[in-house]
Amino acid sequence: MKRIASLAAVAAAVLSLSPCFASDGVARLGMNLAGPADWNTELPFVDVFRMSRPWISQQRGKPWGQGPELELDKHGWVKRLDKDCWAETLVCTIDGGHYPSGRYTVLYDGNGKLDFWGAGKTATTAPGRITIDVDSSKGAIFIRLMETDPADYVRNIRVIMPGFEQTYKTNPWRPGFLKRWQGMACLRFMDFMHTNGSKISTWDERPTLADATFSRHGVALEWMIDLCNRLDADPWFCMPHMADDNFVQDFAAMVKRDLEPDRKIYIEYSNELWNGMFAQSRWAGEQGQRLGFAEKPWEAGWRFTAYRSVQIFKIWERVFGGTERLVRVLPSQAANPYVSERIVEWQDAYKHADALAIAPYISFNISPQGKPSADEVAGWTVEQVLDHIENKSLPESIDWITRSKAVADKYNLRLMTYEGGQHMVGVGGGENNQKLTALLHAANAHPRLEAVYDRYFGAWQEAGGDMFCYFSSTSQWSKWGSWGLLQFCDDDPQESPKYRATFRWAKKLGQQVGD
Repeated sequence: MKRIASLAAVAAAVLSLSPCFASDGVARLGMNLAGPADWNTELPFVDVFRMSRPWISQQRGKPWGQGPELELDKHGWVKRLDKDCWAETLVCTIDGGHYPSGRYTVLYDGNGKLDFWGAGKTATTAPGRITIDVDSSKGAIFIRLMETDPADYVRNIRVIMPGFEQTYKTNPWRPGFLKRWQGMACLRFMDFMHTNGSKISTWDERPTLADATFSRHGVALEWMIDLCNRLDADPWFCMPHMADDNFVQDFAAMVKRDLEPDRKIYIEYSNELWNGMFAQSRWAGEQGQRLGFAEKPWEAGWRFTAYRSVQIFKIWERVFGGTERLVRVLPSQAANPYVSERIVEWQDAYKHADALAIAPYISFNISPQGKPSADEVAGWTVEQVLDHIENKSLPESIDWITRSKAVADKYNLRLMTYEGGQHMVGVGGGENNQKLTALLHAANAHPRLEAVYDRYFGAWQEAGGDMFCYFSSTSQWSKWGSWGLLQFCDDDPQESPKYRATFRWAKKLGQQVGD
């Protein structure tokens, strides 16, 4: 599936001296993909039910969502309904008409009755097949399971976008999604896998293609592999923090079996185990303390990160018969090289790894008690915000990169980003300042940000940085941050300064990206 066409891309391929996109130690752009949820604005799948919200129990006469507990099978399908009850879900919870309108095809197995409201209205019905007319300007599509036969309950529901009924089985991906991310050197699946707070520990608990929705546990591995094969992109997998050895082995075995043989595989243990805001960080600290690694939970967590990472790397090495196709990643905190050293040195973890990965965001985290405070910044102009970004946040990020590169060099590791980009956001209550949120959104859309990104990517390349996985692909901006390069799948990318700068840099690296 190689698509190397431009002279720059040919040069990059020649330099690699391997089947990979570029040689070790050479900068290139990867992407963090938005996770599955009914509010996902990237719309990767032509079957939008794959992103549906887990079933909500409803009962006549009770407030919305307060029906009795639903009886579900292991894949999340409703096995039976109590009297005067129904189950409900939502898909395409997207305002503003930013998903396709038209006639959708609803297919299902089993016996029962489905009803639709909101943006979707029933057009035709037949056993196992319904068509609905969708007006996306009306927001979400609500789907109600009004009746189901316990002996043959409704399951395998598919809600297919217009025009894809004949092809969704062989190609589940929306063409615009594939086109958007073609040319990415790597796809990081942290959010695709619902890594943060994952409760998966065994292989039987993994998401599968039979699941009612991927919004419960993440996207099935089969489709992550398929996406990388279609896009000629290397996968970056984040192993769930509680996953046992058999899970890791079976996961690696499926990747070895189905991923194209010229693809490399980036392996990371969970996500941001150093970051106390995440459940996996607290869990790692407890495990490290239990093993006697340290008394303080954060130090125990750093050491457990190294310890468990190496165990996971060794399992992958056994499955693949060596390390040739693997990029073994030790993650750490960009702002604190001390943490990085403590992780990579523990039990000589660096000797069993290939890369140190950080998230050197261009950070401006604004709290009510901060200096400057949320109220103060809310009174700034966009130009003042961007002055702060240029004069303080960007130099700080470059300093993090430089100091982290020194740690990586000391331990003979490549330096990568597992995440990166702008990080302008209210925190600690600052996110509730609506004026501040509007200001930060305006800064994210301002043309000056393009030049900031140019300097940022240039500094990464000049420092000798390797893979740069941007965070994130497409997601609607909110008070929780403006992470998406784009907000909606139908945005004009050339109107986004972040997109323009990021893709221009990728093209300079020889990657064939963009419309």
